[in-house]
This record gives sequence, C-alpha cells and structure tokens, in this order.
Amino acid sequence: MGNLIFIAACFLGGFFLRRTGRFPENFPASLNAFIIHFSLPALTLVYIHQIEFSWELFFPLSMAWIFFAFGFLFFNFAGRLLNLPSRTVGCLILTCALGNTSFVGLPMIEAFYGQAYLGTGLIVDQAGTFVVLSTLGILTATRYASGRVPFTVILKRIFTFPPFYAVILAVGTRPLLYPDWLNLIIERFGQTLIPLALISVGFQIRFSSVRQYAKKLVTGLVFKLVIGPAFILALFVFVMKGYGPLVRVTIFEAAMPPIIMGSIIAIEYKLDPHLASLLLGVGIPLSFLTLTGWWWMLSTAF
Repeated sequence: MGNLIFIAACFLGGFFLRRTGRFPENFPASLNAFIIHFSLPALTLVYIHQIEFSWELFFPLSMAWIFFAFGFLFFNFAGRLLNLPSRTVGCLILTCALGNTSFVGLPMIEAFYGQAYLGTGLIVDQAGTFVVLSTLGILTATRYASGRVPFTVILKRIFTFPPFYAVILAVGTRPLLYPDWLNLIIERFGQTLIPLALISVGFQIRFSSVRQYAKKLVTGLVFKLVIGPAFILALFVFVMKGYGPLVRVTIFEAAMPPIIMGSIIAIEYKLDPHLASLLLGVGIPLSFLTLTGWWWMLSTAF
C-alpha cells in the first residue's frame, strides 16, 4: 500500500509542478536525460547482474516483439475499418503497440510484485521495448511519415543508448561480485529512477480535447490496456503453457500504458502529435486502475 501511495504522490507532484508555472516546459527533458544516463543504467547493473538465466527468460525477451507485431496488424485493420488517416495509424502503432515498461512499468512492478522482479522488467524493457522501438519503431515512423532514415542511424540509436552498454556490462560481469562501495553507488543512483520517472510523467500530462479525439483514444487505449495484454496472456499461458511469477510479471508489463518515447517519436515525425500526447495523458492515469485489475486477475487465476 505504501508503494502505491508513493507512486501516486510522485505522479501528482509532477502534475502540480507544471501547474505552478515555475518550471520550464522542457523540464521533463532534463529529468529524462538524467534517468537515461544514470538511473536506468544503474538499475540495470544492479538487477540484470543478479539474474539467473533459464529457458523461462524467453517470455520477457520476446513479449515486446510479439506485442508490436500484433499491434501493427491490429491498428492497420482498425484504421481501414474506422477510416483513420495514415498518420493516425502510425501514431497509434508507435504509442500503443509498445508499453511504458520502464518509466511506469518498473515502479508498478516494485509496487505490486516487489524489488525482486525488477530484473524481469528490465529484460522486457531493454531487450524488448527499447530495441523494438529503436528499429521497427523508427521504420514504422518513416513509413507513415513518408520519410527515410538510413540503417546506420538506426544502429547508432541502439549503440549510443547508455542502458544498452549497462546491459552488456551487467551480463559480462555476472561471474564477478561488485565491491561494496560500487554496489552502494549504483544502488543509490538506481533508486532515483522511480520518483524522477513518475514526476516526469506527471509533469507531461494533458487533458485537453479528449472529446474531439474520443474514437481514436478508445481505439488505442482499449487495445493497449485490454486486448493486447489479453492476447499475450492467451499466447503465453494457454498456448505456450508458461506459468509462475516471471510469466505473470511479463504479462503485467504487457498491460502497461502507452510508451512515452513512442509518443515523442510520433510527435517528431508529425504523426497526429496531439493524439500522441492525449494517449499518454489519459492512458497513464487510467492504467493505475487497469493494472490493479490485471494484478488481481493474474494473482488469483494464474
């Protein structure tokens, strides 16, 4: 209960900081830069270094790739059915075919499942969400924006992302024990991720023009918060016969709200930018309710 109250306090704190008018609009960019260069790499070093590798890791490793492929097909079908503009379809794919598995996902995993499963969340995020967004996500953005990005640019995005190096270092040093002083440093930096991420998200929330975009919002959020996770659950549990807490946490990550970085890319490529912001503004607060439902269902039924 205390973790949930802490999450709500950080989220609301960011929301009210913006309303004070004392912080510039690019304030979240500074927080995000610190998270990407310090907090997330540190958390990666702490938890991925401790993971015991097994066949079950297929589930967190593959989830984002499967989810994105399913979302790509779903939104193209929905776009034709609802007569949505091509740029709107591209926006929905970029924001709702991947989940917010780090900035929202990691705090939620800690709150509902405990710190022991943050490593699972990091695998989903680093080996799944980040790589998919940096490759298939960029390709999707260029296709729907009628532009082109050289393959070398895509590779550069991956290999210059600080948490990517942290993953390699954490895996490569698994046989070694970190000295106490290093453990202390990386743990302290890792602890900054959750409050800073939630304040950043709360600061960026906007609730304008919801009625005007109702059809598009419903299409994106129903898929992201309900249909997509249900598909992953059916595939992993009923088809692949996966079970246990690692599978439950992976499905829980699949139920996360729309991805912030996907929204940023959609805005940069002018793919229905207002919709991209609204999907975050409505989807993240709504996910606090839907994630509670998913946690309860996964805990009682699986």
